[in-house]
Amino acid sequence: MDWAQSELPSPVVRDDEVTVAARRRRKKVAFPSPGSGSPVMSTVTPARSLLRHTPASLYRQAVTPRVPDVSAILAPGGRTPRYTHTPRTALSSMNLDDSDWTNSMYTSPVSGLENTSFFTEDIANLSSALLKEDDPGEAAAASLFPEFLGSFLKHSSSGVFELLEDYQNLCQDKVDVLQSVVLRAGQNSKTAGVRWLLQQENCSWRLITSLYRDRVQLAMEDDMMTDMVAPNESEKVVVEQLFQRDSVIRQSQLVVDWLESIAKDQIGDFSDNIEYYAKNVCWENTLHTLKLRRKSGTAFTVPLVTELDPDAPLRQQRPLADLDREDDARLLKNLFTLIRAGMTEEAQRLCKRCGQAWRAATLEGWKLYHDPNMNSGSLELQPVEGNPQRGIWKACCWRMAEEEQLNRYERAIYASLSGNLKPLLAVCESWEDCVWAHFRVMVDSLVEKDLMSSGMAHQEVETLPREYLEANWTMEKVFEELQASELKRVLEETKEHYHVIQKFIILGDLDSLTDEFADWLTASKPLPSHLLRFMTHLLLFFRSLGLALKEDVCVDVLKAYVSLLIRDQQTDLVANYVSQLPSELATAQYAAFLETVNQPEIRPRCLQHATDAGLDVAAITKLVVETVRERDETEFTHHSQILETATTKEDLRKIDVIDWLLFDPAHRSEALKQSNAIMRNFLALQKHDAAKAVFSKVPEDSMKEIYCQWSGVGQSTPPPAEDENAIREHLCIRAYLEAHEAFTDWFSHSSSAPQKPAPAPEAKFTERVANEMREKEYQASLSAWSCRRDVLTEDVKERIYNVLLFVDGGWMIDNRQDSEPDSERSHQMASLRSLCLPRLSFLLLSVLQNSSRHQEALRLADIISSDQHRLYQVFSKEELRRFLQKLRESSLALLDRGLDPLGYELQP
Repeated sequence: MDWAQSELPSPVVRDDEVTVAARRRRKKVAFPSPGSGSPVMSTVTPARSLLRHTPASLYRQAVTPRVPDVSAILAPGGRTPRYTHTPRTALSSMNLDDSDWTNSMYTSPVSGLENTSFFTEDIANLSSALLKEDDPGEAAAASLFPEFLGSFLKHSSSGVFELLEDYQNLCQDKVDVLQSVVLRAGQNSKTAGVRWLLQQENCSWRLITSLYRDRVQLAMEDDMMTDMVAPNESEKVVVEQLFQRDSVIRQSQLVVDWLESIAKDQIGDFSDNIEYYAKNVCWENTLHTLKLRRKSGTAFTVPLVTELDPDAPLRQQRPLADLDREDDARLLKNLFTLIRAGMTEEAQRLCKRCGQAWRAATLEGWKLYHDPNMNSGSLELQPVEGNPQRGIWKACCWRMAEEEQLNRYERAIYASLSGNLKPLLAVCESWEDCVWAHFRVMVDSLVEKDLMSSGMAHQEVETLPREYLEANWTMEKVFEELQASELKRVLEETKEHYHVIQKFIILGDLDSLTDEFADWLTASKPLPSHLLRFMTHLLLFFRSLGLALKEDVCVDVLKAYVSLLIRDQQTDLVANYVSQLPSELATAQYAAFLETVNQPEIRPRCLQHATDAGLDVAAITKLVVETVRERDETEFTHHSQILETATTKEDLRKIDVIDWLLFDPAHRSEALKQSNAIMRNFLALQKHDAAKAVFSKVPEDSMKEIYCQWSGVGQSTPPPAEDENAIREHLCIRAYLEAHEAFTDWFSHSSSAPQKPAPAPEAKFTERVANEMREKEYQASLSAWSCRRDVLTEDVKERIYNVLLFVDGGWMIDNRQDSEPDSERSHQMASLRSLCLPRLSFLLLSVLQNSSRHQEALRLADIISSDQHRLYQVFSKEELRRFLQKLRESSLALLDRGLDPLGYELQP
C-alpha cells in the first residue's frame, strides 16, 4: 500500500472532534425510535399479502396461506410470512446513499407524522395534567378498562385477530402517553412501573397474535399436501418446504421475529448513540499515524499494526490506534444491537458508512442458494440467489465466534449467524436476549439438520462441532436452559408474570398457564390491576378459539377481575364480564355486586347493562332482595315489648332493597311477594314504621298490573295461586297497618285532652269574668275534643274489626291452597296471627274501655269466642286470662251504672 496517497486531514488538525467528550457534546444522532419504523424494508416479507386462500370460518379476516420466502425467513432482519410487525408510524422506504445514511436513517420519533405540532402539544398538556394526580400512571391507564371491553364487544362476532390488534393499539397508545409523563416524573416513579406493565402486555399480545394466527391456520389445514423434494432442488426450496410442513420451526422463527421486533422498538432508547466521522476510510487514525511515521522515519514508540487489511490486528497480534479501537468497539456493539433487532441491512449500511464494506460482506453469506434457471424452462436467464459457498462461510463464522481475541460483540455477531450459542449468550443480559439467542440457534440447527437429511448439506458444515450437529433442540429444552442460567437478572426475569405467560404461550401449554394463574390468585400479594385485566382477556380469547381450559381457573380469574372492577367503581363494565361466568354463578355474582350499589341514579343503568349482557335480571333482583332480607332475620316468637321498636340501619337496607324489583313492571309480582316477606318480619318485631316504609314503596297499581300482565298473555284462567295469595297477603298487611295507624291517631288525640283552668281564689269581679271566659273556652274545646275522640274511636273500632273479621277465611290465611308449598311463609303467617290478632284485640278493648263503651267491649268477647271466626285459637292461655280480667272490669263498670254485667237494663 502506498501510504503517501490520498492524504487525510490529520487528527490533530481536526482537534477535539475525535475525542469522546467532544463527540458526546455534539448533537446526538439517535437510533430509530419505536415509532419511526425502519426505512429499509427490502428483507421484510409481507405477512401473506400475496394470496388469499382462507376457509369460511371465524378467522376469515385474520389468516392467510403460508407462502414463505425462506431467504427472508432465515435473514436476521427478515420476518416469517405469518408475522406482521406494523410500526407505529408509517414511513415510506427511503433510497439512502451511504454518505448520509446515519442522519437519514435515525429520524425523530414523530418524523413520520404530518403537522406534529398539535400532537406534541396535546401530549405535553395531557402529561402536565396527569402529573397533578396522586398516581398519574394509573390515572392515564384507567381508560384501558372500558376501552378493552369496547373492543371485546365490537369484535365479538368478527375476526378474533382483529380484536388482538385492537388490544395492541390500545396498549401502545397508553405507552406513548405514559412515556411523556415518565420523562417528567422520572424513571423511578410509579408511572414508569405502569408503563413497563403496558409495554409487556403489548409485547404479549403481539406474540399471541403471531403464534395463534399460525396455529389456527394449521388446525384448519388438516389435509395439507407436501410435495416431495426433488434431488436437484436448491437449498432455498428445501427449507421453504421445511417451514411449510414443520410447525415447530415455523413457530420458533415467529418467536425470533417477535423478540427482534421488541428490540427494534427499544432501540430508540439506546444510550450510546452512533456518531462516526469517517466517511469512506476504515481505521483512519491508525492510517494517519502510519503515514506520519513513514514520512518521518521514526520508530514506533507504541506498537501498532503495519498493515490495514481486516485480519491484520489478529494476524500480527498488534493493536490499532486507541481512537480506532474505541470506534471499533462502539461500532461492533451497535452492529450487534441492530442484528439483535433484526435490522441486518441497516447493520450492513452502517458498516459501509464507516468504511468497513468488507464487514458488510461478511453479514451477507447466510442467504440460501437458489438457481431459478435449473427448472424454469425459460430461455431468459434469471439472477441466481444466495451464497453457493454458504458452508465455507458458516464454518468461518463459527471459528470467528470461537476466537477469544476478538471483541465479544464481534464474536456474538458471527455466533448469531452460525448458530454458536455460547459466544452469543456471553453478551445477552436480559430474559428476552437469552430466549432470542436460544431460539435463533434452534432454528439454525433445525434448518441445517433438514438440509443434511436431504443430502444438500455442505461438507464444511459437517465439520462443525458434534454438539452443534447433534443438538436436539426443543422449545421445552430452551426454557429448561433458561431456568439454569447463571445470570441473576435472567433468573429473576424468568419469574416475572408476563415472562411466565409468554413462556407458556410459546410452548402452547395452556394447562400449566392456568395453573400459574391459580397460584397467582391465591398468593398473598395482590396482582397488578392491568395484569389481571390482561389475564382475563387472554382467557376470553382462548375461549373464543374453542381451546380447552381449566374451567375453575377461568371462573376464578373472571371473579377476581369482577371484584377489581367493583372495587374501582367501574360499574358499567361489570355485567359483561359476569355474563362470561356459568349462569348460576353469574346470577350470584351480579346480585352480590348490586348489593353494593347504593346510588339510586345508578341502579337502573346497572339493570340495563345486565339485560344487554344477557343476564337473568329477574333471578338476579330476586336474589338481591332475598339475600338482604334474610340477613339477621329473627325467629317469629312472642315478645314482651309493647313500645314501637326503632328502625335500624340494617332495616333501612331492607327497605331500600325492594327498589330493585320496581324498575321493571314485569317483576311486580315478585316485588309484591318480597315486600310481603320483609313486612312480615317487621310486623313480628313491632317495627311498624319500617313496615309502612316498605308498603309505601310498592306502587298502588301493583295488583292491577299483575292481573293485566296475566290477561295480556291470553290467559282466561285466574293468575297463579302464588300471585293471588300474595295479593291477599298484601291486603291483609294494609288492613293491619291502617288499624295500627288509626289506633296511633286515637292514642295521640286521647293524650292531648284540654286542661281545665284552675279558678283563682278570692277573685275580683274582672278576674271572675276572665275565669268564666276560660271555663267556656274549656268546655267548647272539651266538647270538640270529645267529638273528635268519638270519631276516632269509631274509626279504630272499624279498622280493627276489619282485621279481626277479615273476609274469606280470616286475616293472614291464604284463599287458594293449590300453590307451591312454602313452609317458612306458612309458619310466619301463622305466627303473625298469634302475635298481631291478640295485640289488636287488647288495643280495641282499651280504646272501648277508655271511651266508656263497656257494652261494646263485652261484645268483643262474643266475636273472639265465635266458632265462625275461631279467633280464640290464636290466644294463649295467659292472654285469654288477661282478656277476661279486662272484661270483668267492664262488667263492674256497668254494674256501677245500675246495669247488669252485660250492660242491659235490670229487670224489676
